[in-house]
Amino acid sequence: MGPPLLLACLLAPLCARGASTAPGSPPGWRQHEGPRRVKRAWVIPPISVSENHKRIPHLLVQIKSDKQQPGGVIYSIKGPGVDEEPLGIFSIDKFSGKVFLNAMLDREENDRFRLKAFALDLGGVTLEDPTDLEIIVVDQNDNRPLFRQDVFTGRVVEGAEPGTCVMTVEATDADDPETDNAALRFSILEQGTGGMFSINATTGEICTARPGLDRESVGVYNLTLQAADMSGDGLTTTATAVIYLEDINDNAPEFTKEEFSMEVEEQAAGLEVGRVLVHDKDLAGSPNWLAKFTILEGDPEGAFAIHTDPYTNDGVLSVAKPLDHEVRDRFQLTVSVQNQQPLEPGAPGSPRALATVQVRVRDVNEAPVFRENPRRVSVPEGAPPGTPVTTYTASDPDTRQLQTLTYALLYDPAGWLQLDPHSGTVRTKRELRHPSAFLQGGWYIALVLARDDAEPPLSATGTLSIEILEVNDHAPLLQPPAGVVCGRPGRGGSLLLGATDDDRPPHGAPFHFQLSPQHPQLARNWSITRFNVTHAVLAVLVELPEGLYSLPLLLRDSGTPPREQQQLLNVSVCPCGRDGTCEDGVLAAATAGVGITLEALLVILGSSTLLLLLALLGAARVRGRRQALRKGLLQRSRDDMRDNILNYDEQGGGEEDQDAYDINQLRHPQLLQPRAKPPVRRDAPLRSGTPSVPRKLPSGPSDIEDFINEGLEAADSDPSVPPYDTALIYDYEGSGSVASPLSSIVSSLTDEDQDYDYLSEWGPRFRRLADLYGQ
Repeated sequence: MGPPLLLACLLAPLCARGASTAPGSPPGWRQHEGPRRVKRAWVIPPISVSENHKRIPHLLVQIKSDKQQPGGVIYSIKGPGVDEEPLGIFSIDKFSGKVFLNAMLDREENDRFRLKAFALDLGGVTLEDPTDLEIIVVDQNDNRPLFRQDVFTGRVVEGAEPGTCVMTVEATDADDPETDNAALRFSILEQGTGGMFSINATTGEICTARPGLDRESVGVYNLTLQAADMSGDGLTTTATAVIYLEDINDNAPEFTKEEFSMEVEEQAAGLEVGRVLVHDKDLAGSPNWLAKFTILEGDPEGAFAIHTDPYTNDGVLSVAKPLDHEVRDRFQLTVSVQNQQPLEPGAPGSPRALATVQVRVRDVNEAPVFRENPRRVSVPEGAPPGTPVTTYTASDPDTRQLQTLTYALLYDPAGWLQLDPHSGTVRTKRELRHPSAFLQGGWYIALVLARDDAEPPLSATGTLSIEILEVNDHAPLLQPPAGVVCGRPGRGGSLLLGATDDDRPPHGAPFHFQLSPQHPQLARNWSITRFNVTHAVLAVLVELPEGLYSLPLLLRDSGTPPREQQQLLNVSVCPCGRDGTCEDGVLAAATAGVGITLEALLVILGSSTLLLLLALLGAARVRGRRQALRKGLLQRSRDDMRDNILNYDEQGGGEEDQDAYDINQLRHPQLLQPRAKPPVRRDAPLRSGTPSVPRKLPSGPSDIEDFINEGLEAADSDPSVPPYDTALIYDYEGSGSVASPLSSIVSSLTDEDQDYDYLSEWGPRFRRLADLYGQ
């Protein structure tokens, strides 16, 4: 089959071209048939139809096949608008081939349709190849222009030069951009007075048109814009352009008036005095608007300060230093103002950039003032009551007011002071000595209150610091008062001595230790050498027998003047071991009493004596029987015996029981008859400690001590007394005693009250007592 041929007639008159019969007449087609067939070549341009065509249905075209069969041809079309979306827009008469428009077209939705036309015989056999049928929708100006937004916003600084572009507006048109239907033009319909802006009709760019933009005059411009198609003659639409002017510092701040008056109370610091007001046309809150104030004159001492209130832009004047009405009661200040940001070049200056501020200082009652606070004074320790300490007074700043000040002690923890309420003179009420819980590092702190008589009264507090000067009123004390040494020189025969002093430096250490000068014979057996400022070393010079030695020492401090005191040191001399220390068992016994004072030791020994007396004799009357007992125990001259001297010894003649004593013999033992060396006890646990040559002490208490020690040694050496009785320590007590004699404890008892039969049960060692007291 040759190339297909479909004859298309756009309009009915066009279908008659080249034919003698009406369109569609079979004879007209057949007259061209013959043995030599001529091929027809039709040029079918696209079929155009206007959008929004309202006469429906509308004939668009008729198509015919040159292979029309005797039985007829069936025509059909396919494509968008027929059997594809959008459906039902086009249709064809299957017998005549006429194509109809069945609905209004919208070019903005479909600007053209491409269809396929088919020719079939009655049996459905294709007579021709499908032919393209293009339908073009012709545009109409049926769409208005649209701005991309309803409100356009732009900014430009005030004072901008003409031609400064602010922004560009845009609009669109849905019509065919190839036609005038979409050719847009922009214009400004309204912008207020002045005509400060212009718009490019083609591009929509808005620029400044004139000089003189002033934010302080007009801060915002509202422009009404128009866009029109058909090159400005067609459909139109409008929008708004809002243009803000940005502020520059082209206005200087100005004071609202030339002079301001204020008032403030004296002695007020940090208080707001008042405000100076300014006006600035620039944008409020911006650096171009914020003011900066300076005090130029009238305040050389810097008593005032001024700062800016960031919310109101006022200048706030305040007091930087306390004012004194009595010194100066009025100030005249010169204050200047300017912006924090510098002015733009060419901006005019302010004629009122300076102002005068009058400040009056109002007089008020002021509290008294202690000019010297704290007051430091010194008072010697132990100052007697009534000693003047100081006169501590305050002054009243209100010199123009007649006021009287009175004084009182606000704080006196020890109640040590007394204060004259009118003169402020401070005196001691009682003595105050070191140490005291009320002293802090040697200082006594008191508070003095000064009060005026104004209404209401005001007061002030002054601190009185009193240094208690140390006085050397304490002698050093030996610590400890007892010790143990080995009785052999060079082998442990030394003792470290120390001392304490209640006085503070420089009235304490270094301490000086020495043997009592009243007893020069001590230097034969003992020596003292300095160890450091607070200690010394006591050393044995010759080998000494074991026993207790009481050494009078003289201790002196380094105060001014120095204080010294004689004290007894109880030294227990023990037998030396191989390494220079006390032998085992001896040291513990010797040190049992170390570390206690002599008075405490005497109390303990007295109690021990009482217990021993009650255990051995049963608290009986002893005066008559003691003499008989001594005769058997001491084995000495019966003429020298005293009924007060027992085998367990006593400390002298007692306190009231002195009739049996010859006190002269006790005070002068050298008058006594020489005594033979007592026999050595066979059952003694330790070797005899009796020295080969008795120690001769000078006349005084030491003589009596030596005498008693010899009697004690004799009692210990007597084998007829109870064995291993404890050796007690005795010393001369001086005259008078607050203690009662031990004999008074049992003075009310009689022999008849006691049963001594139990003594015979104690064994052979107590047989003598049983014979004496038994019935």
